[in-house]
Amino acid sequence: MDAPALFRLLGDDVRLRLLRVLEAERLNVTELTAILGIAQSGVSRHLGLLKDAGLVSERREGGFSYYRLAPALTSENDGLAPLAAFLRAHFERTTETEIGRADDVRLAEVRRLRKENFDAHAAPDASERQLVPGRSWAAWARALGHLLPPLRVADLGCGEGYLTVEASRFASRVIAVDRSDAVLRRARALATRRRVRNVTWKRGELERLPIRDASVDLALLSQALHHAKDPARALAEAVRILVPGGRVLVLDLREHDEGWVRERLGDHWLGFADDALAAMLRHAGLTDVTVTVGARRTGEAFTVIVASGTKPGTVSPARRSRRTPATKLD
Repeated sequence: MDAPALFRLLGDDVRLRLLRVLEAERLNVTELTAILGIAQSGVSRHLGLLKDAGLVSERREGGFSYYRLAPALTSENDGLAPLAAFLRAHFERTTETEIGRADDVRLAEVRRLRKENFDAHAAPDASERQLVPGRSWAAWARALGHLLPPLRVADLGCGEGYLTVEASRFASRVIAVDRSDAVLRRARALATRRRVRNVTWKRGELERLPIRDASVDLALLSQALHHAKDPARALAEAVRILVPGGRVLVLDLREHDEGWVRERLGDHWLGFADDALAAMLRHAGLTDVTVTVGARRTGEAFTVIVASGTKPGTVSPARRSRRTPATKLD
């Protein structure tokens, strides 16, 4: 490729971001889509152009095509060494930008999910990889669900419904609430594909839930509270819909300074300090409040915290030890 064509190719911000993350990790199209936040068709188009230019290499593994920065850009003895040096300098500068930090956070999440799912990404050498089917977070969530009675659950700020579907496996009924009609449509489609029939979908705000008083045993707020305009009010609403003895379970982010999430992810709050979150739960009327670390890895920008509390009163009869037959799901 001649110099003008190469410069035109590298004059696109998305392609430079793509090359930067591929220098750090081999990734497939689905993972790149999650990191870059653009459509899969766009990722594929950019990859095709970079591959044709000899800047990206492709390798098939386990039914997926994985991409990596081409060896020519990582060898100091190759004719592309000056270009490689230029790109490395650009990648280092990008690390200090909001877009670079956002890409790094999403790359870390991809790596975390790989490790959590115990898939074939454990080692670059196939002879060293450990395949342990069934040890993913989803498998353990379903296993622990066997220990729970058939609760009535509210998934507040349900998003695209992944937690809703998991909760439906152990719940007698789930009420899923989100403010976005488009998101709820995708969540309903997911539930239909999984043949879930015990979920009621409702559009509403966390601060004004379309659920009657004292009607559920468990209220879930998974990565939703930092999107609430008024987190204290959202917690008060969660307590309102609980029966006496019911529980609120919050999974959210510890207080951080990644300001880019406000514009790029729509966050109203940059997480919560442990003590502040515990105080909000108590102020909402909950007792037996606990706040613990849910997930944290060295070098990552975010720490996940988990908090819970109990609404005072007699334990709901629905929280009995006898289980009803589980819904069959794929």
